[in-house]
Amino acid sequence: MPDQPLERLTIEPKQAARACVIWLHGLGDSGAGFAPVVPLLNMPDALDVRFIFPHAPNLPVTINQGFVMPAWYDIKGMDIENRADMVGVQASEKAIAALIDEQINLGIPANKIILAGFSQGGVMSLFTGLRYPHALAGIMALSCYLATGNKLPEDLSEANKNTPLLQHHGEQDEVVPFAAGLAGYELIKASGYSTLWHSYRMGHSVLPEQLKDIGDWLTQRLS
Repeated sequence: MPDQPLERLTIEPKQAARACVIWLHGLGDSGAGFAPVVPLLNMPDALDVRFIFPHAPNLPVTINQGFVMPAWYDIKGMDIENRADMVGVQASEKAIAALIDEQINLGIPANKIILAGFSQGGVMSLFTGLRYPHALAGIMALSCYLATGNKLPEDLSEANKNTPLLQHHGEQDEVVPFAAGLAGYELIKASGYSTLWHSYRMGHSVLPEQLKDIGDWLTQRLS
């Protein structure tokens, strides 16, 4: 991955931004994929939240016959334990952490920044957020799994040991098995993190009901 800032789609608040949500998309998507959810979250304008939707780089993806597509890392196979190419995960982590650093340098404190993601993006939000050296306002991971399989990542950050997490998963998820998401949640919970889990009657997607719950959680974290 080139050592340059991630391209992104940015939605600015009406006033100067005082908080930020960085939302990472899934495999084959782009930052534009989740941008339309912002008004559906019904968050108060007074929070002055900047939404950033980065675009993943284009990579060949083994599980898709090597086809080049937007991806945060290569997916090597269906086995959750060895699905994520960790070299790619760490390269994306570096780029995502640089994006958080950029927002801090622009005047938004880390404790007013939430790192969120769906599917591959959720994998990256967990991996990056749990290792990031400054305390974030929250980490949100939707329809995903742990990049490191049945164990937490190494070099976890003490700064984010008490950061609230939100984990959602579809009960009929046909892409990331429900059991994989639940196992990740249970491991994180057992390791002492403050994480909330909610499942929905859906596949690998998001629902209007779920977006309301997400909006409420984001509002609470950034108020």
